[in-house]
Amino acid sequence: MRKKKQKNMDFIIKNRFNILLSIIVLFFVIITIKITNVMLFEEDVYDSSLERLTLTRVTGTSTPRGRIYDRNYHILVDNKSLKTITYQKSKSTTNQEMIEVANEIAPHLGLNFSKVTDRNKREYFCAKNKEVCNRLVSSKEKEKVKQRKMTSKELEELKLERISEKQLEFSEEELKIAYLYYLMNKGYAYEEKVIKSDVTDKEYAYVSEHIESLHGFNTKIDWERVYPYGDTLKTILGKVSTTTQGIPAEEKDYYLEKGYSLNDRVGISYLEKEYEEYLHGEKPVYEIVNTYETKLVQEGSRGKDIVLTIDINLQRAIEDVISWYVVQTKNEPNTEYFDHSTVVVQNPTNGEILAMASKKIVNGTIVDNTTSILTSPIMPGSVVKGASMLVGYNTGAIHIGESLYDECIKVAGVAEKCSSVSGLGLINDITALAKSSNVYQFKTAIRVNGQEYFYGMRMNFNQQAFDVYRNMYHSFGLGVPTGIDLPVESKGYTSTDRAAGNLLDFVMGQYETYTPLQLSQYISTIANGGSRIRPHLLKEVHSSSDTQEIGPLELAVEPEVLNTIDTAPEYMARVKEGFYAVMHSWGGYGVGYMDDWMQAAGKTGTSQSFIDTNNDGVIDTETITSTFIGYAPYYAPKVSFVVTSPDSSHPNSNIDYRSLVTYYLSQEVARKYTELYDLYA
Repeated sequence: MRKKKQKNMDFIIKNRFNILLSIIVLFFVIITIKITNVMLFEEDVYDSSLERLTLTRVTGTSTPRGRIYDRNYHILVDNKSLKTITYQKSKSTTNQEMIEVANEIAPHLGLNFSKVTDRNKREYFCAKNKEVCNRLVSSKEKEKVKQRKMTSKELEELKLERISEKQLEFSEEELKIAYLYYLMNKGYAYEEKVIKSDVTDKEYAYVSEHIESLHGFNTKIDWERVYPYGDTLKTILGKVSTTTQGIPAEEKDYYLEKGYSLNDRVGISYLEKEYEEYLHGEKPVYEIVNTYETKLVQEGSRGKDIVLTIDINLQRAIEDVISWYVVQTKNEPNTEYFDHSTVVVQNPTNGEILAMASKKIVNGTIVDNTTSILTSPIMPGSVVKGASMLVGYNTGAIHIGESLYDECIKVAGVAEKCSSVSGLGLINDITALAKSSNVYQFKTAIRVNGQEYFYGMRMNFNQQAFDVYRNMYHSFGLGVPTGIDLPVESKGYTSTDRAAGNLLDFVMGQYETYTPLQLSQYISTIANGGSRIRPHLLKEVHSSSDTQEIGPLELAVEPEVLNTIDTAPEYMARVKEGFYAVMHSWGGYGVGYMDDWMQAAGKTGTSQSFIDTNNDGVIDTETITSTFIGYAPYYAPKVSFVVTSPDSSHPNSNIDYRSLVTYYLSQEVARKYTELYDLYA
């Protein structure tokens, strides 16, 4: 019985062994077939895969940016070709080989080695004297790296720190080589680097003739921005980074995510920055193959061209007019604190900015100040009364045609307040706008505040009254971003002072500040009947062309309405009627600001401003800021104007004189416009 059981067990074990052996044999047969298939039939597929995995793609130097045109297709910004020397490291190149080629080429390049830094010198010293630098760290410190108690990067930093000052005493030739070595290593290892732009013919010829021995060096044609109209509008056009600057450090992550390289040239301000996506070119792409040779796989292309809403002829004319009047005004009395005037010309029906300019006088020299249109708020004065009047109508505080008595008013805790010309008597809403009655607005605001005026009354603080006025102002673009297509703009200053009497200052434009651009959006909204349109400088985008002619249209910018004013049409019409009276009625404060035949409407503003004259941080001097806003023609507006002259005068007990610079500027700017455009076409 026992023998029979043993025999059965041996049989089972033998069968299992045979099965296992069969499986192993089958496995090896499958592997053999697979290997044979790969080697004989799929060799090309795997060779191709290997080639792709060992392939490195790099980009060439940046290609020219797109051009910038004005609305009539005059070129405002173009590119100029530059002879350039570049360097591109291959995978097999050692640091020692880089130093050798740097030694060979450095004497033939006029490099500004004054830019070499202490770190540049230390890195060059260690690359050149590897064994010397290795002896600057102890065996214990090297052991720490093996034990992962210190990183290799930290060890290298120790080497750099321990190089003595004597070892860094370089000759001029060594400094030049050290700087060149830094330029050769800057950025990503295998990217093409611009070593020097705008090189001399001699430098260019030397590198071209010795390319075979100067491994990695090459000659190419690069570019720089040129401005056919000189400095006209140049600050708003913006700047582009240089090849040495590359991408701004604070925006590195943003651009790297979009596929840029660290040394790429990008727009760094205003329109160049705002429209980087269109203006930047596509760089050529090369492949580095196993033999360390490069092969072009994608041609580079110039960036797209953009067309602006700006009329460069109008822009130049306005800049000249401002410059002339700023200089003349400085020769008038009471203009010690005046230094600039500003103009914005806009199409109120579509938001296109036709011209924007500001000129400032500094130590007798005129300088550009156009960016202040976006960033420097001013106290607007009475120009805001159109919006204030709408609050009165909307809340029922006043009615169309209602008359109020213009007299100096007195509320508790506040000095007596009057209109600029006191004693206008009984006036209606149209006359109140035409003659800029402060009192009409005061009495209306008191009603909005839930009270009725009487002499010596105490005003209650009513946050809702402030909110109603502020919301109306915001709906016109006052105190909020205009949405202009530029990377920076100020919202102006909003006060949080809760004194009830401040409401009276608010409604006459003496409480919060706004930029000239916000005022332009405000008057344009009134002109078009209540649509707040986003102001913009971009008109079109075109494909780049190989000639001086503009390429095919890719994008045309359409007007964008941000909001409409929440008011009845008859109320908006009444404000527009009041603005027409400002310019054409007897005694209207805007008479003469624009020629009568233009059938303009508008509003003047004079405000108290306060400045720090000695830069000690304390506001110490009262000044007067003058402003004009207007549009034409009244019945079918085609253009709006804003003219501001901050601190154009100041109170003086000896000479009672106020400059009329804004008055004369408004006349001349309107005339310059009509020289180029037909208002009634």
